[in-house]
Amino acid sequence: MKARFKRFMSALALLSVEAVLVWLAFFACMLLFVYMAQLVFVQQSTGLDQAMFRFAAAHTSPETTRFMRFISFFASADYLIVVPPLVVLVFAWFRHLQWFALKVLVISLTSSILNQVLKRVFERPRPETAMLEQSGLSFPSGHAMIGGSFYGLLIYIVWRTVPNPILRWLLTIVLTLLLLLIGYSRVYLNVHYATDVLAGFSAGILWLLISIYFMRKLEVIYLRKVERKQA
Repeated sequence: MKARFKRFMSALALLSVEAVLVWLAFFACMLLFVYMAQLVFVQQSTGLDQAMFRFAAAHTSPETTRFMRFISFFASADYLIVVPPLVVLVFAWFRHLQWFALKVLVISLTSSILNQVLKRVFERPRPETAMLEQSGLSFPSGHAMIGGSFYGLLIYIVWRTVPNPILRWLLTIVLTLLLLLIGYSRVYLNVHYATDVLAGFSAGILWLLISIYFMRKLEVIYLRKVERKQA
């Protein structure tokens, strides 16, 4: 009895820590997005953007430019049109991963739509010094926002499904570094301002947290209905 109580209290403590971390991430992302929007559109400050452009310019080389273009591809429209559907198909094949497949499909699609809506709301032109020809508006960065929700979701799935702690941490670090490099590549290539990227990351992770919360609620309701039919 005492052992069961101890296990229950340990699980409750972990749940509380997880809940606190999720709420902290939620409010941090919300505050960061609001601050970036205020900095750009209310204060009209360019200090952070220009400082990041100067930093990138100081480290520019043909090799680095090729690498940044390569990294940027991993959150491009061509990449995101193909890879998330493939992930959905792979996950859908395994019964225990089917809800994750639905999450990848829904979150990838809705984050793309939301990004376009936010771009239309803020209507910030792209930097005139862009190294690549890019259409569309600048704030928030689509690469950062959609990439943030997609790779953030993959990190969430890794933590939920990978039992080996070393492999779990390794995959998390690799995905996190890739996401950060994608964000920096957009600034390096001058196709986005740093404030666009920070706003994109915050909006993408914020939408990811909201989406996971509601989809977990739907999953619980669905499983209850299945249990009732089987009973």
